[in-house]
Amino acid sequence: MRCIFCSIASGEIASKKLYEDAEIVAFEDVNPQAPIHVLVVPKQHIPALSDVPPEDSALLGRLLLVADQLAHRLLIAESGYRVVINTGVHAGQTVGHLHVHLLGGRAMQWPPG
Repeated sequence: MRCIFCSIASGEIASKKLYEDAEIVAFEDVNPQAPIHVLVVPKQHIPALSDVPPEDSALLGRLLLVADQLAHRLLIAESGYRVVINTGVHAGQTVGHLHVHLLGGRAMQWPPG
């Protein structure tokens, strides 16, 4: 299945990429909810967190490590940042492709939504 994130990951759709390796791409969100809003996305199409097969569990750790590396590079690690994975419509997942939101650059509120 192809989706917008698959097209971004493959380079078919342009984005402001901040990170890329063989498995993961990270790019600026086009509808940012904070001064820093980056999406960290596996290149492999996985519809949601609930669809990650056990053999791909290491990928989840890598997504979080990339988010942390970007937080340091974007200078939000010291002040704090939020990492969010929305799963399903009621959680606010709008693209059916697993992705991690890295948000920072302002104080976050709790509860978030």
